[in-house]
Amino acid sequence: MKNVYINNTPLILCSDFNEVPQKYEKNENVLRSRYTGKTKSLLNFIDNLEKEHHYDAIVLISSNLKGMWSDFKSLYKIIKAAGGLVHDENGKILMIYRRKSMDLPKGKLEKGESKREGAIREVEEETGIKDITISKKLLNTFHTYKDRKDRRVLKKTYWYDMSAPNQATKPQIEEDIEEVLWIDPQKYNFGQRHIFKNILEVIEKKHNFR
Repeated sequence: MKNVYINNTPLILCSDFNEVPQKYEKNENVLRSRYTGKTKSLLNFIDNLEKEHHYDAIVLISSNLKGMWSDFKSLYKIIKAAGGLVHDENGKILMIYRRKSMDLPKGKLEKGESKREGAIREVEEETGIKDITISKKLLNTFHTYKDRKDRRVLKKTYWYDMSAPNQATKPQIEEDIEEVLWIDPQKYNFGQRHIFKNILEVIEKKHNFR
């Protein structure tokens, strides 16, 4: 199964309806369809999600999931990034506030850089913290956007579970980061500020805060 966030709404590509995440199984506001094998049909669903917010999710089914995923990727310029969910010694997590959204530190991988190296570098640059340790890989997320030339971009982000001592932070202002915060994921009201669903997915992988 592949889960791609388009305009903050998941497009779920899978080989069987039984693979659909439980929270969408009985949701009447989820569009379910079989993939015809024609790229044009994928574009129709993509256009729908880019322009509207009619559905909580769109689910596309194909017995050839690998082929459907390949067709989907062919419509995009692909960028790889890495980031981290950083915990301090008291279980608080490190978040940033940028462009009116709560976020986790992440960024594009540089040429010749490993995913782990890139994840640590991005966390250091965006938050100003040091002494970061990676404990394990968490998951990969996919989301799309349009670049300055109006081209469709698919960003694959590799996420890592990290730890670092609670310390002073320094927002990377040149990346439009206004705040860096240590928050308790069990007490913080995630509805208080806007946060993208792919970022919530990363936090939920580690914490059950709902």
